[in-house]
Amino acid sequence: MVDRQFSEPALAELYDSFSRETGDFEYYLPLLMSVSSVLDVGCGTGELLRLAREAGHTGRLCGLDPASAMLGLARRKRADIEWVLGDLASIEWSEEFELVVMTGHVFQVLIEDDQLRDSLTAIHSALSKDGCFVFETRNPRARAWESWTPDHAVETMHHGQVVRMSHQVETPVGGEFVSFTTTFTSPAWDRPEISRSTLRFLGIDDLSSFLSAAGLAIVEQFGDWDGRVLTEASPEIITVTRRI
Repeated sequence: MVDRQFSEPALAELYDSFSRETGDFEYYLPLLMSVSSVLDVGCGTGELLRLAREAGHTGRLCGLDPASAMLGLARRKRADIEWVLGDLASIEWSEEFELVVMTGHVFQVLIEDDQLRDSLTAIHSALSKDGCFVFETRNPRARAWESWTPDHAVETMHHGQVVRMSHQVETPVGGEFVSFTTTFTSPAWDRPEISRSTLRFLGIDDLSSFLSAAGLAIVEQFGDWDGRVLTEASPEIITVTRRI
């Protein structure tokens, strides 16, 4: 599980280690390589754009993220990519990108109705004529948060030391919103690092309504990264939209 809990400077360097397990980049990278201009919203440390550039992408690659610590790491990776500090509310691109992507379940960080509407409107504006917006959100019917417990903690190595990441969901869970704490611990640290997050789990119908209202037509949807059909039991709602 990857979202904004890594935005603090002390944790940003752990982002890539904990996030490369879903197969999402294997899906997104060919999409990036098929167009000449890409905006990655919530780009984090810029790993997807780095992979595209190193795979031979010669066009415009732009990463947008509100976390300065994340973008600092991104700039170290590639200086020939455009890195922009901010969020969708702070930019005014007009028909500049053939493709906008939002990976790492960042879409679920947009929890307020107005925030979601404004963000989708900004994405529509940033897209060129017939441009595509592609993203994923967790399917609420799969109830992924039920496995976000301390006994499902994961570990990685960082500077030769083990770092452990565990989650604790605030219960009871009601409606579309799930709040939880993420705790990072390491024998090399004096104390744990703890962050709190809230994510929104939109169902398929509500998701379609928000997209349609923003002038984004759903072209296709998948239930997982291998392209399988979207069902009620699918873990993901992977959505490809086109600007109307």
